[in-house]
This record gives sequence, structure tokens and C-alpha cells, in this order.
Amino acid sequence: MESWEFGRMLRRWRDRVTPEAVGVPVGRRRRASGLRREELAGLAGISADYLTRLEQGRATAPSAQVVEALARALRLSDPERDLAYQLAGHAAPGLDVVSSRVTPSVQRLLDRLAHTPVVVYDATWTLVLANAPYDALMGDTTTWSGLERNAIWRNLLAPNPRVVHTPEEQAEHVQRLIADLRLTASRYPADRALRRLVGDLAAASPRFAELWDSDVPPPSPDTSKRKVIDHPATGRLTLDCDTLVVALDDLRITVYTAEPGTEDADRLALAVVLGTQALTAG
Repeated sequence: MESWEFGRMLRRWRDRVTPEAVGVPVGRRRRASGLRREELAGLAGISADYLTRLEQGRATAPSAQVVEALARALRLSDPERDLAYQLAGHAAPGLDVVSSRVTPSVQRLLDRLAHTPVVVYDATWTLVLANAPYDALMGDTTTWSGLERNAIWRNLLAPNPRVVHTPEEQAEHVQRLIADLRLTASRYPADRALRRLVGDLAAASPRFAELWDSDVPPPSPDTSKRKVIDHPATGRLTLDCDTLVVALDDLRITVYTAEPGTEDADRLALAVVLGTQALTAG
């Protein structure tokens, strides 16, 4: 890895990004025009100490996931992202592997939903990012790592207690996710990470292995789009849950909303406020 050059480019890219462009509040006494290290670290989901070591060339093996998170936080263009991968000693992901790339245009869309619970998954249903309102509504995702970040794993082995499903609804939800993953596997036959994920899921869950090898057709599409959330501070609320697919990037963006003026809308707003305050305090 060209550690010094990677760190130098990180500093250059960080200095050019204005806080306003990435939704970071600007205080009156701010001197730096670009992002502070702790701000970029928070956006990328890494520690400020690790970012400091990267910039100073003392950390020499950032993972592809870290490079992708930094590229997303810095709003790098496609050529700049490819350069970041190269300087970090990785090949930029090609079209034959599942992408976790959030393009600047998609990020601008997400920025406009900054006060709405939103979660983004890649085509393997692995978490790419969740905004603060989503964590406030559904629980903190920032500590998840490895298989924990995969929605199929979580629904099989650690279902979110806040999502109210009957056993039948939960079973059908899992079957739909696995059916979608099977389609993803057919689109990316050369993706080694995807094959490894399937193997890890099969090893962790006999139910996954059974469904993966089953010839049983998946359940019909879920026409409800409604989710009941049992929030610890506000009680139960029923929300519209819409999953938008970004076709070219193969991402799934799930948005939670409530009809304005309803009790559910009031409870959602309260859950977001209370949850965001709790996450900030923590």
C-alpha cells in the first residue's frame, strides 16, 4: 500500500468537503473550511484515532469496507473512488461483484430524507448505512459488524424485537429475503464474497440452508407495506414501509413514514427526537 500517498489524499479530500455539503452543523467559532477529523470519522463509522493514523501513514491496511465508507463520506467521484482503492492496495469493485457504492446522486437523495428513518442495503441485504432517525426508531446499528450487518442473518438469528410480526409473517419475510438473495447470486456468479456469505449463513442457520436448497417457490410479494413498531419510549406505531430499488447500483433503500396529522406521525416524530438524543448522549 502507498500509505503516505493514501493519507495525503485523504487529508486533501477532507479539506475540500464543506460541512454544509454533508449535513454537519457549523458552529460560530469554526476555523477550518473543510471537515474535522472527528467529523469525517463519524460520517464513515470509524474512530478518529484510526483516521488520524491513516492520514499520517501509520495505519497501512484499511479494508475495502473502510475505503468504501470513506469514499462515501467524502462524496468522491467514481475516478477518485477508484484511486482511493488503488492507493489502499485494493482493486476497485467491478461490475461482476455486489456493490455497496452510494453514488453522490443517491447520497443527495438520502440527504433530503435526513429527518426520516432510512436504511440502505446492498443486493445481499447487507447494511450499507442507516441514518440517525432509523437508529432512533429501530435501535442502534453502529456497533454491528460482520454477519450482524446482514438482514437475513438478523431475521433468522436475532430478529429486531421492535418489529411486531406474527410467526407466519416472520417466516414469510425470511423466505422473501432468501429468494431475493438467490436472484442476487444468479446475477453475480463470480462474487467470492457473496459465495462466502451464503456459506456463512448456511453454517449459522440450518433454516437458511434448508430454504436455500429448497425448490419451494417463495411467498407472493408482500402487498401490505405496513410495519408495526413497538418503540420502548412511544409504544406501538404503524408505519408505511417502502423499499425503493436503485436499479443501476442494485441498492435497496427502505423508508419509514406516517401520514401527516395522525397519531402515528406524532409518535414517530417523538421516537426520532428521543432516540436521537439518547444516541447522541451515548
